[in-house]
Amino acid sequence: MNYFNQQSERIQFRKLTMKDVESWSEFFYNNDRLEFLGIPDLTKDKTEIATEWISMQLDKYEKHGLGHLALIEKSTQEFIGMAGIHPRVVLEKDVFEIAYSLKPKYWGKGFASEAAQQLKKFGLETKMSDSFISIIHIENRDSIKVAKRNEMEIINEINYLGMEVFVFGNKK
Repeated sequence: MNYFNQQSERIQFRKLTMKDVESWSEFFYNNDRLEFLGIPDLTKDKTEIATEWISMQLDKYEKHGLGHLALIEKSTQEFIGMAGIHPRVVLEKDVFEIAYSLKPKYWGKGFASEAAQQLKKFGLETKMSDSFISIIHIENRDSIKVAKRNEMEIINEINYLGMEVFVFGNKK
């Protein structure tokens, strides 16, 4: 099984490229949830933020063989967002986080849950780990629902990137 070429019922996962910057920059417009992401300077040009975000993922591919992947809706071939597995150190432990971000026009359609569930399935089937976390701002109700649908529960509340967050983990 290849991390960079997964699929679920409605989503094709693939590596990001710099060609995705223009489409990803749409994420930063009319998005009232950017405060939940810990991006230090949201006053920058949206294309610049998108470029930095994708460049960071390309670096993660080289360093860890993981990172956010492009989410492509199969039926339309539209780039709808990103999701991925990220190595993190949380509370002095090495963990794998399942993270997801969708462009606003794709919210509420079940794509984040589908992507998160696919990534967890991949991680378990490839024996990457037997547990995963999701780090979610305490006010981000929609992402909390996604974590719960991914059979996770709150295991801690911490300050992360200057924000109060819940750490969700596998249900025991």
